[in-house]
Amino acid sequence: MDKHLVRPTTKDSENASGHPWAPRPTSGIPKHRAANWYRDPLLLIGLTVVLGLDQLTKWLITSNLILGQSFPVDGFFRFTYIQNSGSAFGLFQGRGTVLTIISCVAVVLIIILHRSTPIKSIVLSGSLGLILGGTTGNLIDRFRLGSVVDFIDVGPWPIFNVADSSIVVGMVIL
Repeated sequence: MDKHLVRPTTKDSENASGHPWAPRPTSGIPKHRAANWYRDPLLLIGLTVVLGLDQLTKWLITSNLILGQSFPVDGFFRFTYIQNSGSAFGLFQGRGTVLTIISCVAVVLIIILHRSTPIKSIVLSGSLGLILGGTTGNLIDRFRLGSVVDFIDVGPWPIFNVADSSIVVGMVIL
């Protein structure tokens, strides 16, 4: 019989449970490093709620309005369906590829920031969840449509969406 197919039987190959293939404890890893970002319930709640609400509202707008249409037609607060190929406030129009790359880097940096911070707090987890959810929501639009669906039209402000709002609120909290 091939020696590579035989189960190890020496005591050195067994862990505390006595089973040779049972997971070994990670005693050398500090507790703050062992807690993965995906195990942080507040970050996951923020990400899930923002992403779900963002995608749901964008679907409702694109299903019920045509591009450029507003509801109501006039007033201080309206829903106006536009597609923004730039960034916030309509800056950098037509630079979708660069903005997609920047968004991908931002998602990775948010995860690295969360994982590398030794002190976890409700404020940090909540704010990073909002930012991650918003960034991911807009990133989905960029991959799917090549631009971002914006629809919240308030007075003199540029038209924005739920993802934009959560990014701004998350940054202010952070």
